[in-house]
Order: sequence, then C-alpha cells, then structure tokens
Amino acid sequence: MPVPDDRRLTEIETRLHREDPRFARAFADGRPCRPREYRYRRAWLLLAVALGALATGMLLAHGLLIAAGLVFAGVAGELFDPHRRERPNRCPPSGS
Repeated sequence: MPVPDDRRLTEIETRLHREDPRFARAFADGRPCRPREYRYRRAWLLLAVALGALATGMLLAHGLLIAAGLVFAGVAGELFDPHRRERPNRCPPSGS
C-alpha cells in the first residue's frame, strides 16, 4: 500500500511532466533547465520588435507605427509575467 506522500509526489510529477515536458526531461537527466514560466526568449524578441517599431514611428512621425510599437510593448510586458496563466479568465462564460 503506497504511502500518501508517495501518491502526492507521483501526482506532482505527472502534472509537471504534462505541463512542461522539456523541464521534466531535463530534470530527470540531472541538467535542469528553466521552467516554462521563466523562459523569456519570445518576450525579448517581441520587445525588440516593439521598440524598433516605436523608434521608427517616432523618426518618421507616423502615428500608426507609434501605436503599434506601444501595443506590442504592452504585449511583451504581459509575456514577462510568469504567473499569467494562473490568473482567472477575464471573459465571463457565454450564457448559451
């Protein structure tokens, strides 16, 4: 009969493998990588594109590029939040 702590550890391991298989494999190999919540490669790339669009829009005095740069910078800022998946959904479920 398994000990309750063993069952909980097995549940945690299963959930970790389901949520971030790359981290679970690397952890099992003894060379852990950063969990998915702390990988910011796409966020940095989007921030660079946003700042490029913002600078280009300011240089050319083009309002649409400035607005796009600001929007992309906001999206990149949202990607830097490691707990963004844990927040509740802002949209209420549909009534149908």
